Amino acid sequence: MPTSFEDIRLGFDFVDSNDLGANDAILCRRTGKIYWRSESSDLDELNDGTNDELPDDFVDDENYIAIPGKRDLGLGKPLVLAFVSECLPGDFDDVRYMFSKRGAYPKFKALLARRKATDRWHDFENKATDKALRDWCEANSIEVSD
Repeated sequence: MPTSFEDIRLGFDFVDSNDLGANDAILCRRTGKIYWRSESSDLDELNDGTNDELPDDFVDDENYIAIPGKRDLGLGKPLVLAFVSECLPGDFDDVRYMFSKRGAYPKFKALLARRKATDRWHDFENKATDKALRDWCEANSIEVSD
């Protein structure tokens, strides 16, 4: 059953909206529905906002698959370094050093602001995310409708 790519992207964003890994978006391969759940709230609903509990058999890998987050798709530090290499090559060594320590993202975002590169970063990140998610769908035989 085809699933809207936009719904998959929303699920991806939901998974990444909590750094603690407390959010899940689970796709039912048979129906194309995406279930959202969060350990940090009572949220347990379909992506259309209707309350519908996750079926008991959701651990069945044949019928359900968890939508990945950024780290699962390699969209963290490797993506930042690819962007900097392409768009801000003079800052590459500094950014690589930033990301060898904790708290790198706020420093990276400050650098983007100083270089007036925030919009370019967001465009780069969005294109890479969409490509990685489409590749993930293809690798997992998930048919998307748009």
